[in-house]
Amino acid sequence: MKSSSLLAARLLRSSALGLSIAIAATAVPAFAQDAAPQDEATDDSGDAPIVVTAQGRSQLLSDVPVAISAVSAETLQNSGANDIRQLNQVAPSLLVSSTGSEANGSARIRGIGTVGDNPGLESSVPVFIDGVYRSRSGIGLNELGEIDRVEVQRGPQGTLGGRNSSAGLISIYSKKPSFEFGATGEVTYGNYDYWRLGGSVTGPITDTIAARLDGVWVKRDGFYKDTTNNTDVNDRDRYFLRGQLLFEPTDALSIRLIADYTYRDEKCCAATYIDNSVNPYIGNLNNPGVPATDMTNNITQVLIDLGQPAGAFNQGYSRNISVSPGRSFAGKTKDYGFSGQIDWDLGGATLTSITGYREYRSGQAGDLDYGAVDILYRADSKDAYRQFHTFTQELRLQGEAFDGKLDWLVGGFYANEKLTVRDNLRFGSEYGKFASCRLVTGSTLVPLYDPTSANCISPAGQFALTNDLLPLPPGVGSLILAGVNNLASISDKGSINDVYRQNDRNWALFTHNIFHITDKLDFTFGVRYTNDRKKFNASFTNDNTACVANQALFEPLLGTPLAATAAGILGLSCQGNSTSELDGVSINDKRSEDEWTGTAILSYKPVDDLMLYASFSRGYKAGGFNLDRSALKNPVILGANPSSSFAAVGGAQALVGNLQFDPELVNSYEVGAKYSTGPFGVGLTLFRSDFKNFQLNTFNGSVFIVQTVNGCSADLNGGDRDQSKFPGAPNYNPGATASGACNPDDVSWGVRTEGFELEASLVPARSFRMTAGLTYANTKYRSNLVGNKSGAPLDQALRLLPGNNLSNAPELVATGSITWTPELGGSGLTGLVYIDGRMTSDYNTGSDLFPQKAQDGYAIFNARVGLRGPDEKWGVELWAQNMFNKKYAQVAFNSPFQEGATSTTAAFADPQYPGGRQIFSQFLAEPRTYGVTLRGKF
Repeated sequence: MKSSSLLAARLLRSSALGLSIAIAATAVPAFAQDAAPQDEATDDSGDAPIVVTAQGRSQLLSDVPVAISAVSAETLQNSGANDIRQLNQVAPSLLVSSTGSEANGSARIRGIGTVGDNPGLESSVPVFIDGVYRSRSGIGLNELGEIDRVEVQRGPQGTLGGRNSSAGLISIYSKKPSFEFGATGEVTYGNYDYWRLGGSVTGPITDTIAARLDGVWVKRDGFYKDTTNNTDVNDRDRYFLRGQLLFEPTDALSIRLIADYTYRDEKCCAATYIDNSVNPYIGNLNNPGVPATDMTNNITQVLIDLGQPAGAFNQGYSRNISVSPGRSFAGKTKDYGFSGQIDWDLGGATLTSITGYREYRSGQAGDLDYGAVDILYRADSKDAYRQFHTFTQELRLQGEAFDGKLDWLVGGFYANEKLTVRDNLRFGSEYGKFASCRLVTGSTLVPLYDPTSANCISPAGQFALTNDLLPLPPGVGSLILAGVNNLASISDKGSINDVYRQNDRNWALFTHNIFHITDKLDFTFGVRYTNDRKKFNASFTNDNTACVANQALFEPLLGTPLAATAAGILGLSCQGNSTSELDGVSINDKRSEDEWTGTAILSYKPVDDLMLYASFSRGYKAGGFNLDRSALKNPVILGANPSSSFAAVGGAQALVGNLQFDPELVNSYEVGAKYSTGPFGVGLTLFRSDFKNFQLNTFNGSVFIVQTVNGCSADLNGGDRDQSKFPGAPNYNPGATASGACNPDDVSWGVRTEGFELEASLVPARSFRMTAGLTYANTKYRSNLVGNKSGAPLDQALRLLPGNNLSNAPELVATGSITWTPELGGSGLTGLVYIDGRMTSDYNTGSDLFPQKAQDGYAIFNARVGLRGPDEKWGVELWAQNMFNKKYAQVAFNSPFQEGATSTTAAFADPQYPGGRQIFSQFLAEPRTYGVTLRGKF
């Protein structure tokens, strides 16, 4: 590592032991193993030592004092990886999942990641493809074509270029054009009528120019069956094209141009109701056997009365879904762009330039109540989409000084991202009646309930309300009836064309330097300065006039004994801040931030095969804007004085600051050791990372909450939990805003992840490889939490966070793989036997940590067996993913707007605390898939 000549010498060194460990590392997610870059030196047998570029330089694995997993093309192919989700099987510290839209897949490292579908939040674990930053990590869920390797770097990143990240990053490297002609082809068929055709061709155009073309076409039936509309959901229908040119006029200059295009026309993403066979904390909430006359289980009873099949509440792991007639999950995605990379050896230094331009647009319709009653939907994908236009430019200059004692690197990065979100979230055609029935059955009006009536109040009940025959103050009965009638009128109302626009300009200067203090001791120092500026504007349209009408009627009652009834009518009328008050209203805002981040690493090699290191790094993820109108204000202010209307609080523009959230900051510490010799290798990393302003996105059943989570060193005496103030309903806590705060000077980190990563490989024979990985990550919230850096209270929906593990953060994950490629006789035929597994301990899938969203531990196994011809010119393989058909949920969530009321009698026992009568749904993971693949190359 002292100089490029030393690196070359070590690359050329070969021995039986070195060959064995190189072979082992091509499949191990343990030590940054990957196939060497195509133009790196190899030994006579054609096997390359392990070379990675995690520090912006080509370095041997044993010389890299950072935590990194890298997976070779062979391992990706054997595991069946077509996008970054399959990396879960071979990288124990990584978890990639997708939920309500595949445009918003989330990647987590050591339990830390960005939660939810809000495009205003950047990724804690960003994705780079061929050195180009992709705006959100969900873009990595597309087809990737022919891949050379994938590197997963753990911990904060940024001093080597690209965009800042607080938890890690995923770097995907496609195969380069070759100056030797070659072509590959693949045909795959599997269950669910799965077809995948892929191919590539590469070769020289001239002595200095080579080209490459990759293409993939995929089609598959969906995993869910929508019997109402006679279709399936979560299908595949996509294609991918990538073309490249490589120009190498001299040994000192290389220019690589890449253009690619992806198109998807698919239906995504369906969900099922959670029942007590999946999670015992559901209790009897979904039990339709509760007597209808009792009306205590009001939310399920109302849904059944309006047409939801009673058995649908017990869907569990079934893939038969409930969808409203005429509603669709159809979506279309286009992702395309180009990039150019220049590597120029100037003699004393090397200049690298990476320029990229990307356009990404994903539109997604949806039946967002996930049930048969038409409560909430998003219209056709052409009217509801998110679109990114992103330009990036990176420059790096690196070289050596002081006779190889210093490897220096300086650089700069610039990104201009234009984000447009268009939305038309609408109440369904049955929302008005559903809301009226929910109100009546959850209040003292329950004796008046009549689901056959338009407003769910019986004719006799309407007469009694109108004529003051009930024990209510004079005139209040008529007022309630008017409010219920307004509520019942909401049919196909809501936003028409909400448009959010954000322009983010980000630039940074960085340096990363390695000082070779002695032949065995190195000191690495990197620092980065980042400036991030965002400009935001939004315009709203809405036709829900019932919200404004009921505000005028009921806000005077919010401070009276009728406050609960008034708040119920107002809340149901204005859920999600759906109000015509914002019709024709525009708002705008801007923010700017400057941050210093960096890293320092001390590494020591007492012997050639062992490296010890200790490091500190400070990471950063930019703040931004919550792109959800509901964050402007609560539609109902209890005890409202002044009115909860926008006009009374100065208008929407006066509240625009409520959309902002602060940058996420992390201090991270690591101590590690890597040992590799002969057929055996092992690595151990101990880590701790403390996050301040941890950015959390939570759906509380009605709106999305984006809050930065911090901790207090002072004891809040349970003020951030307020459990005694929650009588049953999950979002009820009238005293929360008066408790759980602390002095701003007492605020510090709110999330900590700490633990170890142990990884090993064994290669007892050239044709046999075994790998294993174990990650223990104790990723927890602090015991005393506040909602921002000023020490303000945590949102009441997040009361279970203090002291508990983060969502989707299992404490223990183990991975392993076995690859056997025996020679079959002397004909040149070889076999393939491959199996990998991932075992995960229990964790909670909901960002609010309700126990109804808990997921038991599970194990997933993939397998592949095959026969290959001489030099692997052809091959036939049988494969299975999730081969034992393990059923589990990626994410559980509050079923939108489907929270019942507190019991009016004692006959129905509440489900176990906390959840009250909130119904829950889940996005399931993929079932078992299997098939056959034919390959050929020449």
